Amino acid sequence: MRKGFIFCSILIIAAVVLLGFLVSVYWLWLMVIVAPLVWVGVNDMIQKPHAITRNFPLVGRSRYIAEWLRPKIYQYFVESDTNGRPFSRIDRSIIYQRAKNEVDTTPFGTQLDIYAEGYEWMNHSINALDKKHLESHPRVLVGGKQCKQPYALSVLNVSAMSFGSLSKNAIAALNGGAKLGGFAHNTGEGGISPYHLNPGGDLIYQVGTGYFGCRSEDGGFDPEAFRQTVAPPNIKMIELKLSQGAKPGHGGILPAAKNTPEIAAIRKIKPGIEVDSPPFHRAFNTPEGLLQLLATMRELSGGRPVGFKLCIGNKHEFVAICKAILKTGIYPDFITVDGGEGGTGAAPVEFSNFVGMPFREGVAFVHNTLLGFGLRKEIRLIASGHVVTGFDIFRAHALGADACNCARAMMIALGCIQALECNRNTCPTGVATQDEKLVKGLDIDNKTVRVANFHRKTISSFVELMAGAGFDNPSKIDRKGISRRVLMNQVKRYDEIYPYLSEGALLNETTIPEDWKDLMAMAQADSFAAA
Repeated sequence: MRKGFIFCSILIIAAVVLLGFLVSVYWLWLMVIVAPLVWVGVNDMIQKPHAITRNFPLVGRSRYIAEWLRPKIYQYFVESDTNGRPFSRIDRSIIYQRAKNEVDTTPFGTQLDIYAEGYEWMNHSINALDKKHLESHPRVLVGGKQCKQPYALSVLNVSAMSFGSLSKNAIAALNGGAKLGGFAHNTGEGGISPYHLNPGGDLIYQVGTGYFGCRSEDGGFDPEAFRQTVAPPNIKMIELKLSQGAKPGHGGILPAAKNTPEIAAIRKIKPGIEVDSPPFHRAFNTPEGLLQLLATMRELSGGRPVGFKLCIGNKHEFVAICKAILKTGIYPDFITVDGGEGGTGAAPVEFSNFVGMPFREGVAFVHNTLLGFGLRKEIRLIASGHVVTGFDIFRAHALGADACNCARAMMIALGCIQALECNRNTCPTGVATQDEKLVKGLDIDNKTVRVANFHRKTISSFVELMAGAGFDNPSKIDRKGISRRVLMNQVKRYDEIYPYLSEGALLNETTIPEDWKDLMAMAQADSFAAA
């Protein structure tokens, strides 16, 4: 588009000049209009903050004009919603303001319908604390008694997004932001690229069903390849992906056309061939097998924290994993719970909308199950699923999480405008595309700072909320801290909606709650199948 703009500008200027000399000098008055437009277009091409106008000089400005003209009634009555919302205008506004380091306060008060069913709020304290006396960047230590290299994880980190799904410039900016802000960047299942490593930010290496980066020729897990891949010192944690919230129970295919030599080298596959990512793991097929693989990964990585990520489906399968932990004595250092509302560049509509347990229920269930088996103190819980604001982080902690990951918010901090072109390789901002002409529009240095800004200001908001609730540490936040309007005339606290399970309640037949007995009977340590 930039080359097209230059060509058209030269052609139009030449035509005006020729008309002025060959027809009438009055044609030269058109330069009063043409020259400023060309100047604006050239300025668009050389500026760095706005990728869409950098890629589409002059034409890209129509987006900002449309936003300015959009009627307020549309903004507030069509796009406004409750806390149970899809991604909204309010979310995007918060992210943009924080990423650009702009003022993120709002005039005229609440922008949500606080009497709508589903509206949620934090219960503040009269005895609030001074934010200045709290840790400005809370962290949680990940790594249990079987881990030799525990890692101090930020309460907010970059969720899994692979190189291939995102552009190299987007990956480099995310990792640079992680380096600048002191938080972690999950690689996604596409392997570790130079764009992950070179900026120097902390990484969580994700291993999916395709075992990219540690894949044998037959498509299985290669221990020696894994050892080599995790050797770089900025790889701090290893996450085995069982499923993701956007399309749980669904595999994927890397088309031969997208399997470039660069992608193939990173994923340790042959270039130019179609590659399958199945919906299941080849390296194990039982809960005990899952834990054995985690133990192998921990040993091969020199004792780094290892864990797994899943979106809850059949509850008995997670209960079976907990039984296997007690039976084998192998403890994951962390578990990442992805909500069914998770996002992706491309997924079947049915899987996106109707498969997988939502964020709140998933986090509450996993926390309760670990409590019931007496495992919660040994295992850190990371939550992901529409985390955007400090309140979202507070809510996740109330449900039982120790830390959060976010993906879409980080993409918007990069400059994503939700053009919904992720699956077509035509992302106009250069975020979710491999088209070099579009990728060039995303300036790494500028977006690195924006990602770090968003993280810093969101963490600051979370700490401020925590202080307002009277808590001096995230670990003290519990379900009593959030209320929800379940009906127009009925409000419940989270501990009433998601009741706690007593610690150790599932270890003794006499203390198992009645509504857990069938689930416990179905779960087997040596099989994912129901008994």
